[in-house]
Amino acid sequence: MPSRIIGALFLFHAVACLAEEPASDPSDGGRLTFVFAPYVYHYHYDPNHTNTPWLTGFEWTPPGSWHGLEYGAVYFRNSFAQPSVYAYVGKRWFAGSDDQGAYLKVTAGPLYGYRGQYENKVPFNHDGLAAAIIPGLGYQYGKLDVQFAILGSAALLLTFGYDLPK
Repeated sequence: MPSRIIGALFLFHAVACLAEEPASDPSDGGRLTFVFAPYVYHYHYDPNHTNTPWLTGFEWTPPGSWHGLEYGAVYFRNSFAQPSVYAYVGKRWFAGSDDQGAYLKVTAGPLYGYRGQYENKVPFNHDGLAAAIIPGLGYQYGKLDVQFAILGSAALLLTFGYDLPK
């Protein structure tokens, strides 16, 4: 099983590196964002659901990133209180010309954690490992952002982000 996770992460990293352009401004230190999600709203009631994922992690936008390509990794308790991780590459499209205001975001990468009786709750899941694509709508104001991530037909996740000082 660990070899599958390592293989998936290696493939994820290789594809992300191929999409990356060289840094255009070496003085730009990129952006490191702390991400936190205290609440998830499930569309359908299930007594086994927990609405407090306590998701925490980081996103990194490297200097000169290809149109804002971001990399991230988060740890959380899934809807059934199982420890889970999601590593991803993502991209934001801002409504304005600068990196502020409303945005649309899409992330994709390996998701691990839905195991046992809950394995069928995530499409294409095998032994707890699945590929995930998660769209979101958010708003960036200075160093702070808030986002609603759409978790398929299951739930809506509320996240907050804070850009750490350089």
